[in-house]
Amino acid sequence: MPTKAINTLFVLFLTATIAVGADWPQWRGPLRDDISTETGLLKQWPADGPPLAWKATGLGEGYSGVSVVGGRIYTMGDLGEASFLLALDAANGKVIWSTKVGKAGGNYAGPRCTPTVAGDHVVALGQFGDLLCVAAADGKELWRHNLKSDFGGKMMSMWGYAESPLVDDGKVICTPGGAQGTMIALSEKTGEVVWHSKDWTENAAYTSMIIAMVNGVRQYIQLTDASVAGVSPKDGSVLWRAPRPGKTAVIPTPIFADDSVYVDSGYNVGCNLFKISAGTTAGSFNAQQVYANKVIKNQHGGIVKVGEYLYGHSDGDGWTCQNFKTGEAVWQEKAKLPKGSLSCADGMLYLRAESGPGTVVLLEPTPTGWTEKGRFDQPNRSNVNSWPHPVISGGKLYLRDKDILLCYDVKQK
Repeated sequence: MPTKAINTLFVLFLTATIAVGADWPQWRGPLRDDISTETGLLKQWPADGPPLAWKATGLGEGYSGVSVVGGRIYTMGDLGEASFLLALDAANGKVIWSTKVGKAGGNYAGPRCTPTVAGDHVVALGQFGDLLCVAAADGKELWRHNLKSDFGGKMMSMWGYAESPLVDDGKVICTPGGAQGTMIALSEKTGEVVWHSKDWTENAAYTSMIIAMVNGVRQYIQLTDASVAGVSPKDGSVLWRAPRPGKTAVIPTPIFADDSVYVDSGYNVGCNLFKISAGTTAGSFNAQQVYANKVIKNQHGGIVKVGEYLYGHSDGDGWTCQNFKTGEAVWQEKAKLPKGSLSCADGMLYLRAESGPGTVVLLEPTPTGWTEKGRFDQPNRSNVNSWPHPVISGGKLYLRDKDILLCYDVKQK
């Protein structure tokens, strides 16, 4: 079977097995690309935005996003002297259970991880490296580790762990960084170590890995402050690695399409595209850089690929549409909306400004330019930047801002 057909079947398999219906089970959604499986959503918003369905409070400090599965919402927050993993009722935002993760605080207080829901388990990572797996039904702790004390974890800089762990094939995979291995795989059931990436020992960045089928070979792709690499799910061995230096904080999640890996980071570093091809020996790979430029310099907030184009905010240049294959800028818009995050659902982009009134914009993704279909200012804004990405699931738009979670109805009637 041709490689392209294998890759297409792989995407269909992941979509069917990771998410049911319009669930949003993990960071950046079912396929970790910030694209919802939703359909039948509003294509144009009323003048004052979509209606607010409910508001939840008491979620605590932090920048955790939300996962939405089976009528429940999972998120994290600092409450008092500890950080917690929380489960909420998606019908009204009421807390169902809470489980202590670790101590509160940090450089920017609160957890950054979006919990990962896998069947009857939920996995979460605290800002100080506390990794735990709990029962989705009642929050009962099943096992825990600390990435620093248990695995010698080391980060590139001082802002604490921000990764959202991956759960795949009965394993929890995450990125402690450090001499024992950049990546580690643990048994989902017991927490026992399955493998370390012993031949890759760079420090952890703030990114979250993705799953990809590269030339018919399944692998985990992760980005550090020094390189981007593909790792074997079987034993953690490095299948390919491409040097790619970052600065200060490397945050955006890699994007994979057409046997190519796109990576980006801020602090005037910019973006790179690497073409991954078969090597000269069986099972080996080559990574060749296609381009490196500063068309998108995304500090955080993410980048979404829709069709042949990438959309995201570029520091200093504004919201940008970039050609995925060539790296060329198609359009850039600085005046319409400040820096922020975005997600995609039913063919539309949901943009969220991190500052000011927290303006949210519905945008049609098109290479012809900024095509806006509605906007509103978020009520109950905190006094800090709102970094969690917008999430669209079950006909609802979720906006987390520190202690509150807002739920909007965006379904067509």
